[in-house]
Amino acid sequence: MKKNKIAVVIASVLALGTTGAFAAVSAEKAESLKNELTPVGAERAGNADGTIPEWTGGITDALPGKHMGDIPAQIFEDEKPLYKVTKSNMSEYGDVLSEGVKALLNKYPDTFHLNVYPTHRTGAHPQSVYDSAYANATRCETIDGGYSLEGCAGGTPFPIPQSGVQVMWNFLLRTEAPSIEYTFKNIVGNSDGSHTLATRNEIAFQYPQFYEGVTPESWSGEYAMFRFNTLAPPFKAGESLVIRDSIEQDKSRQAWQYLVGQRRVRQAPTVSYDTPDFVASGANYFDEVQGFFGALDRFDWKLVQKREMLIPYNNNGFIGASVDDAYMAYHANPEKVRWERHRVWEVEATVRDGMRHAVPKRRYFLDEDTWLIALADGYDSEGTLWRASMTTPFVVPTVPATMLKTTLVFNLQANTLSIIQALQDEYLDVVPTKPETYFTGDAVAAEAMR
Repeated sequence: MKKNKIAVVIASVLALGTTGAFAAVSAEKAESLKNELTPVGAERAGNADGTIPEWTGGITDALPGKHMGDIPAQIFEDEKPLYKVTKSNMSEYGDVLSEGVKALLNKYPDTFHLNVYPTHRTGAHPQSVYDSAYANATRCETIDGGYSLEGCAGGTPFPIPQSGVQVMWNFLLRTEAPSIEYTFKNIVGNSDGSHTLATRNEIAFQYPQFYEGVTPESWSGEYAMFRFNTLAPPFKAGESLVIRDSIEQDKSRQAWQYLVGQRRVRQAPTVSYDTPDFVASGANYFDEVQGFFGALDRFDWKLVQKREMLIPYNNNGFIGASVDDAYMAYHANPEKVRWERHRVWEVEATVRDGMRHAVPKRRYFLDEDTWLIALADGYDSEGTLWRASMTTPFVVPTVPATMLKTTLVFNLQANTLSIIQALQDEYLDVVPTKPETYFTGDAVAAEAMR
């Protein structure tokens, strides 16, 4: 398949576009994952003008220098920006900017800009993910209108996606280590420019679809489970939350919460969708965590286009900075955030008939090499841009993977900011897997009563 044939394939995919049930691709089409496409479905070739290079395997070797657990605290440290995008010159780059980024350039013209660096396609995945993605291409299918999966395990479920919902499943089942632990802070940026610590937490995440030797038959369908404990501020210390997410729509999320004042564990079915995130003092919605967090079933998902954009990328240096250096009054410090030009999948989410959501329309922009959400725009019921999210992906060669934890959610109308899972001055470690009983309400209750 030549490059022009890749364009034809993408065009036919976009014509299908919307949420729905889709069969796996043919074995012939899956073979493109071994030549024209990368093993997880990105275009191997660079773009015509060379601003996006060819993918050659990404970063898999250990990086030198300071680490925050398994996160290298810097990458491409000696590089200088190629150019800067500001309010005054943003019209020159309008075709590669999201509406949310344009809004931030207009809203904070004196302090917000984009430092654009050379593009490095650092995205890498374990060989087991590549093998599973190839197998998934011909066996993984969406069911229940696109909101459940079957026949998948171990890697990117839809490396050759046929719909918007499949692209979002690729994000939800993005490459992770089987088990990690990290600490983080949630910080609220107030309308007067001041910052307030909402919580500091320690968390354990486990991803059963990446267990060694996992198969569609052996996998339970639970794709993420976590348990965290709040460390600060003192009046919230000791609170815990456990969540288990599944590929099956009828049990998409199970959650339990332990409140110190009540000294009991209770189920928490509202910890999802557009419920205000109490871990962040309600400054964002639960499904805005890590770009998107939770079930897909309140939206119709349309695959809009494949395009080139400027997105945050290779932001180990931002993660490795101090909190004071990383953030300014209303946004991240632009001198610490690295932007690069990459190809992304654009997906539009529109609230389904008969459903409700505080943000009835959203647009997501997902990097082709990693399936990570880089940017998201949220619109209110009047169609006015209301919220803009940006993530700060970083490279973790230990896995190898590019990970996404820290997300900034801007409320453009209220002039506030939620910094979700800030990793500055924290750590992240790849650790041995735990018994799955650790991620239960009973385990939290037993530990709390000691």
